[in-house]
Amino acid sequence: MIKRFVERYDKQVHRFLEILPGTFSWTLILFPIWGSFWIPHYVAYYIILFVIFWFYKSAMLAATAVISHLKLNASQKYDWLTDAKKLPNFKKVHHLIIVPTYLEPIHILERGLNSLVNQDFPKNQISVVMAFEQREGKLVRDKAKVLTQKYKSKFANFLVTFHPDIPAEVKGKSSNEAYAGKIAKRVLVDEKKYDINFMTVSSKDADGVFSKKYLSALTYEFLTSKSPYLTFWQPVILYYTNIWRVPAPIRVMNSLGSVWQMALNSRTDRLINFSMYSLSLKLLDEVGYWDVDVIPEDFRIFFKSFFAKDGKIEVEPIFLPIFADAAESTSYIKSLANFYEQEKRWAWGVSDDAYIIKKWLTHTHIPFWQRTVRVFKVLEDHFLWPVNWFAITIGTMIPILLNPAFASTVMGQNLPRFSFGVLSACWIFLAVILIIDFRQRPKRESNVGLFNKLMMPFEFVLMPVVTFIFTALPGIDAHTRLMLGKYLEYRVTEKV
Repeated sequence: MIKRFVERYDKQVHRFLEILPGTFSWTLILFPIWGSFWIPHYVAYYIILFVIFWFYKSAMLAATAVISHLKLNASQKYDWLTDAKKLPNFKKVHHLIIVPTYLEPIHILERGLNSLVNQDFPKNQISVVMAFEQREGKLVRDKAKVLTQKYKSKFANFLVTFHPDIPAEVKGKSSNEAYAGKIAKRVLVDEKKYDINFMTVSSKDADGVFSKKYLSALTYEFLTSKSPYLTFWQPVILYYTNIWRVPAPIRVMNSLGSVWQMALNSRTDRLINFSMYSLSLKLLDEVGYWDVDVIPEDFRIFFKSFFAKDGKIEVEPIFLPIFADAAESTSYIKSLANFYEQEKRWAWGVSDDAYIIKKWLTHTHIPFWQRTVRVFKVLEDHFLWPVNWFAITIGTMIPILLNPAFASTVMGQNLPRFSFGVLSACWIFLAVILIIDFRQRPKRESNVGLFNKLMMPFEFVLMPVVTFIFTALPGIDAHTRLMLGKYLEYRVTEKV
């Protein structure tokens, strides 16, 4: 009955589900304010539960970060190529790397392409597609010509596409990759007769720098997988390429983000492909490539595949790094604005939730818990994105300040003590994260003094402020825009 209702009133249901995240987040953010006057004890229970929840999440982050850090170090020392060569179909494997780009300077593109040239994997089994946007203008042809002349002899194939502006499409990475992927499949499989059963596709951002062992490890995982056509592979994305150069608030956020992304690779129950990832071309072709009417492409292609393949899709970690740039611009203020826009675009992933929930409601042939666990964990992260900061930072004090009568009760007196004690313990987990970040960061650049390096751990005292500006605000910005129907346009993070 629910399935029929959703299918019959698809547009109305979709719009309702777009309003839901913003309504949820604003309700939880404002609940301690109005609830303090009428039901302060329930506000206290809410804060206590949230603080305990945050303690659990912090502990899990620290534990999985340690595990992932050890696996990352071991994986970088491992000889993936030798083991991959021993497998029967090694020479049949062919890797296709799609590099969507718009306005990135040529030195950024060359840095990423050089990381592909430096792979320890045979280059005659690698093809690259430079996916340009036609709207970039006349100079894009010159950029493509320079790169083609420099790299066409480095790989089995070096293809260039120019994605036109199509009225029914949303401008962005997803539609560009879909256009490039379909052309690459036509050229390599339909015309040149490459075996699609042994081809992988890797989505690589323009600034992405692959570990030199990545394609060898991907080959090994692909050939030894029990279900290679039902699997995504996720490397560890580290925003360290320019970490010494960016402003302190951005450095704090990207250090936390890098450790968070690394830790997720040890949580396969929560792991979903993000930003840069790999899958089989066979799977990509069967599900119809990336959608052209959305901005967030990574979670969307996962759930598109997940529901198309009856919930059998999994994401497997590859504990090798792909380095990327932290958001940066030509000045301090412009860098902060650039980073805010990037965070808002990532928070716009909440726009996928209506699609995900509808699929969850209508694909009832997939076992309930199998589809529910995956969906619930994504909704938890998206819905609570803007709420976390308010609940753990100022939530404890609101009922005490707004309701003096409650402040004089036993619960009112113990609430701040309990919350402060639990949240103080979380600093132990933060210390673990700082140590891991310190150990895996690249060596400091020559223009960064030793004193500045030693002072960097103290930058984390900025956390309450920077997490508000660059997590809570862009989160509530994205939720509110979606709730009001003010849809976000794709904005590429500036590269310098």
